Amino acid sequence: MLRQFTKTLLGSLSALSFSACAPVTMLNAMVPESGYQHQADIIYGDHERLKLDIYQPVGLMDTQNPATVVFFYGGGWEAGEKADYKFVAEALTSQGIIVVIPDYRVFPEVLFPVFIEDAAKAVAWTIKHIAEFGGDPDQLFIGGHSAGAHIAAMLSVNPEYLQQVGLQPRQLRGMFGLAGPYDFLPLKSNTLKQIFGDDASQWQSQPVNFIREDHPPTLLLVGKNDRTVLPRNSYRLAEKLKKHGNSVELVEFNNYGHVAMVAKLAKPLRGDGALLRPIVNFVEKHRGMSFSAKASALLKAASTRP
Repeated sequence: MLRQFTKTLLGSLSALSFSACAPVTMLNAMVPESGYQHQADIIYGDHERLKLDIYQPVGLMDTQNPATVVFFYGGGWEAGEKADYKFVAEALTSQGIIVVIPDYRVFPEVLFPVFIEDAAKAVAWTIKHIAEFGGDPDQLFIGGHSAGAHIAAMLSVNPEYLQQVGLQPRQLRGMFGLAGPYDFLPLKSNTLKQIFGDDASQWQSQPVNFIREDHPPTLLLVGKNDRTVLPRNSYRLAEKLKKHGNSVELVEFNNYGHVAMVAKLAKPLRGDGALLRPIVNFVEKHRGMSFSAKASALLKAASTRP
């Protein structure tokens, strides 16, 4: 019965999707309201849409140097609202992770690369202010689903965007992408052609074109039944990252389609946590020791020397 309920709900979510990655609003009605504190509509930029929500795990003071994830939702670069992704925040806060979900400007109001520049501003704000919410700026990860995974990947592999706000990709502990488009030329949709510009400049929108040897650790999660963003996007990015000596993990899900690659984080659909577990393990693996903790350790070591 539970399996049938899950199948029916996922089918309904897919049917309701604006672009197969639009907000899955109905999930939030079944997400617990306890276990986290929610700070909404915090301004991070000079446009009315540039606001973010912060979710803090309850009992945060008992967690030493909690990691923070800035999560970018999908929506085909033309839709999405941060409030609709409470279910993602609940999943990660249940594991002791602080979650920041920003809104960013979308088409037709803006074109590429403005939404990536907005995302960079959200990351910069988080690094500057997350300590005020119990977080550690040295324990910052970024991630996203679909178009949001593309945005996170661009911040991770093309240093231009974070440099514009005084940061470097190496300040990120890692990046994870759920069902992301990373190598999607040629463009077939007229809308996408408007968003990403003429043929001569479209290459600048593809994360695979910026791979070098010094990117943050990367986790790519892909549904093998995804017909919206083909799995080859993740395979090609993983191949290029590995070829250049970067740390990359690829996790495949045999029976997951595009919507399932985010909806399965929601508690009603989470099951045994197959989608959540690799993200949490990735964060734990790469969070390392904070700068302040490193400084304390060095001072302690220096004080014990003869």
